[in-house]
Amino acid sequence: MTQSIAEVQVLPQRPMFVTVTAVRRLSPRMARITLAGPSVRDFAYSGPDQLARVFFPVSTDFRLPQTDRWWPELQAMPDERRPVLRNYTVRRIDRASGELDIDFVLHGDSGPASAWACSAVPGDRLGILSDGSFYRPGDADWQLIIGDETALPAIASILEGLRTPARVLLEVGDERDALGLAAPATWLYRSGPRGSRVLEALRETPFPEGKPYVWVAGESRLATSVRRYLVDERSLDKEQIYFCGYWRADRAPAQPAAV
Repeated sequence: MTQSIAEVQVLPQRPMFVTVTAVRRLSPRMARITLAGPSVRDFAYSGPDQLARVFFPVSTDFRLPQTDRWWPELQAMPDERRPVLRNYTVRRIDRASGELDIDFVLHGDSGPASAWACSAVPGDRLGILSDGSFYRPGDADWQLIIGDETALPAIASILEGLRTPARVLLEVGDERDALGLAAPATWLYRSGPRGSRVLEALRETPFPEGKPYVWVAGESRLATSVRRYLVDERSLDKEQIYFCGYWRADRAPAQPAAV
């Protein structure tokens, strides 16, 4: 009998090694990297926006914390050997084959994660650790799904399992960032401050009757400005909105989530 997500036994989580088995470009600025390892069978996966902490090697002596008290172990490592830590969304997991996919937004060598992903080849190793999921539409009558490039992996997964009507707004750099999705989406090509195109579109979007559920993620200013607009100007209850700032434009990009 197939187990539901809720029925899968979750073991105590600790960092695990995985190895790159495939690299595929989804667009000029996004790559899907397949990672495999026997420990993936124990990776706790609970929803379509599942986050993973990803440990990137900084030296040839690549080691991971050994227990579920991984944070103090990580901090105790010498600087020259301590892995760089970032959050990303798990795009797909197959426990039977011990594989999972992570989609990486590529922005050259401007950050350690992108630099690694731009040059990744089969045989390279990473560390991963399950970090939870947050998509909870409950008994909503309709959904509003919003994000940028870094939220694309989570949004693509959400749309594949969608059970209610949804309005989907995606703000990206240009048409090269648009991907095929399982449900219709409005692609908004950035022409000003991050989040500005989304807010323009929201002001022109009529909302259906019924109980809404909102999921919004991406750059911090986009996520917070959308939530503020929905609460202050569209009178949505804060409890109906999940929002997450995956990264900040005034800092080096860091994805969890999203790519």
